[in-house]
Amino acid sequence: MKKFINIFVAAITLFMMFSNSCYSQPIRLFAGRNTTETGGNGFYVFDLNRETATFKLLSETDAGPNPSYFCISKKKGLIYAADEVMEFNGVKGGGVTALKYNSETGGVEKVKDLVVPDGGPCFISLSPAEDYLLMASYSSSSVAVVKLDDKGIPLKVTDTVSFEVIDGKVSHPHMISFDPAGKKVYLTDLGLDRIIIYDFDAVTGHLKQSENGIVNFQKGTGPRHFVFNSAGTKLYVICELNSTISVFDVDTKGGLKSIQTLTTLADDFKGESSCADIHIGKNGQYLYGSNRGENTIVVFRIKPDGQLTLQGRTLCGGDWPRNFAIDPSGKYILVGNQKSGNIALFKIDEKNGMPVFSGKDYKLNAAVCLKF
Repeated sequence: MKKFINIFVAAITLFMMFSNSCYSQPIRLFAGRNTTETGGNGFYVFDLNRETATFKLLSETDAGPNPSYFCISKKKGLIYAADEVMEFNGVKGGGVTALKYNSETGGVEKVKDLVVPDGGPCFISLSPAEDYLLMASYSSSSVAVVKLDDKGIPLKVTDTVSFEVIDGKVSHPHMISFDPAGKKVYLTDLGLDRIIIYDFDAVTGHLKQSENGIVNFQKGTGPRHFVFNSAGTKLYVICELNSTISVFDVDTKGGLKSIQTLTTLADDFKGESSCADIHIGKNGQYLYGSNRGENTIVVFRIKPDGQLTLQGRTLCGGDWPRNFAIDPSGKYILVGNQKSGNIALFKIDEKNGMPVFSGKDYKLNAAVCLKF
């Protein structure tokens, strides 16, 4: 019996040592920043030691003007930045800049850029086959599709969709992305308070609005970003203008049915606030959203039926949490605070899903996009 206990204790000790060593190993963190007012490079690569909460800068590079959002192709070692400007390389329009990433050194270099019609792209995502980019342009009321070649290099724009003013209101596309199954494309239109659902032709690179493909929100809601559950049966939308999260059932044809709407703000909060980003934790039990103004990360528990119940909120470690990212282990959250110019590191309490501030951060002016 004593021998068994000794073996058990040794095994537990080894497990704890291994667990701790996992988080003491650096993990790669990518960050984009707004360069409109400050200039300088817009894209940064770090080695992050989560256990000691230390950031080691590996490289920084020019990712085009104002790379406010980016996506990553790990298959091809490329990063695609959406350059949120109205003039790109002397031409009216926005841009996409492709960066080649060296996983050994953390270095990146620009390999290609391309003008995107109309201008002001604020969001970019990859198709499941990684052969197209989808881009939403807030300022020009449009979306664009960019074809990639076999090596992942941007080749040409294959489609653009522009939206008209409706009842005096201007369209502001904010996020465009495929569902988890890669069957439908969803677009949030913050300006016209709606989601548009598209079918996608992978041969021509064209978007076609699905039948019954417009889902309207209450006026003044401002749907901004969204996230699906892993099964693709629920869609969670964070709304910028009225600080709410809406929950939708997703049917077998990709249609949406609203089942719940909750505020993201505390009952006693007074002042102006607007929502920004939304993510689901790795274990699928908690949903996180950011409040700019209240300056909090709000946490909801996801019930078995997919609806939400408030778990709590914590201060974001800075001012204006525009974007945040959950690390691959699901145990840490990094918050990019745009106005205070810092990336704050939180550990997630495994018992209740709440972020706990480490007390440490990295100063990065106008941090607006973080990814692992």
